[in-house]
Amino acid sequence: MYVAVKGGEAAIEAAHGWLAEARRGDPSVPALSPDQVREQLSLAVARVMAEGSLYDEELAALAIKQARGDLIEAIFLVRAYRTTLPRFGAARPVDTARMRPIRRVSATFKDAPGGQVLGPTFDYTHRLIDFALAAEGEPPVAREAAARAEATPHILDFLGKDGLIQQEAPTEETPPDLTRQPLELPASRPLRLQALTRGDEGFMLGMAYSTQRGYGRNHPFVGELRIGMVAVELDIPELGFAIEVAEVMVTECETVNQFAGSKTEPPQFTRGYGLVFGQSERKAISMALVDRALRWRELGEENVGAPAQDEEFVLYHSDNIQGTGFVEHIKLPHYVDFQSELELIRKIRADAMREAAE
Repeated sequence: MYVAVKGGEAAIEAAHGWLAEARRGDPSVPALSPDQVREQLSLAVARVMAEGSLYDEELAALAIKQARGDLIEAIFLVRAYRTTLPRFGAARPVDTARMRPIRRVSATFKDAPGGQVLGPTFDYTHRLIDFALAAEGEPPVAREAAARAEATPHILDFLGKDGLIQQEAPTEETPPDLTRQPLELPASRPLRLQALTRGDEGFMLGMAYSTQRGYGRNHPFVGELRIGMVAVELDIPELGFAIEVAEVMVTECETVNQFAGSKTEPPQFTRGYGLVFGQSERKAISMALVDRALRWRELGEENVGAPAQDEEFVLYHSDNIQGTGFVEHIKLPHYVDFQSELELIRKIRADAMREAAE
């Protein structure tokens, strides 16, 4: 560390002061509050919660402010804080079939049971800068309050009734917890899904895009994309039943993929799955595509050598906190290491010059 250098501690304290000054910016401009971040930068808050593995909008907003908008730094702050929290128990798996969606669309069925709900989305905007947003005292947009839809069943369940899509085998086995245990390979699908939902959104998008371009057997349709509130329930042994302790917003995506069959599975559709905290459509869809690509072994498919099919490559390189630590550590002092490299190169050059002279 730089503290090993003479005067390093004072320099670090000065750097902290400079960072605080840079984070505040022009004092004549009103300070940004965590409430403003939470309410007006909600998609950034959702990403920090998802990749930080902690659903806390206030904390994520504060971390974004502290990190000056660097979302990976904010995710790091949230994960570090998460390790200090006591653990009271494990909640039941959330039942997304009981979700009250604010958005629910399908690219496979026009007249989906329960209807399509467009909800808040950029999909139908013109992607033109709205300079009215820069106006002082911007008036609120007048609109009717959006009515939340009632709980609706999953669209892919209707394919399942006709035996047209692969059925997921139920299990009572408790999945490993990636936040408390190191990743081990080969990973079970529940463990892979944990890693994918914590994975960097940009990396996941790149992997998903690669599968669509032919680097992995992936020809997907979005069977259903839904965003809404789900209940979190906790079993209370003293009461003998579960109680609802919270309600959280999640984004869920199920993709439908072509599958010609294999030695172990008949021709049918298969699915990829993504579930992410908050509204995070790009991440949920990308996660579903990568999940499907990683299922080649259990479906008896051929591995064509695509990056998205390589479990070790995807899972070990998707974590942006681990990646950041390993990449950025090289800016810290490596004086002794470099001096040894320097001496080695000098010796090799001297030997080569001596041989050339002889």
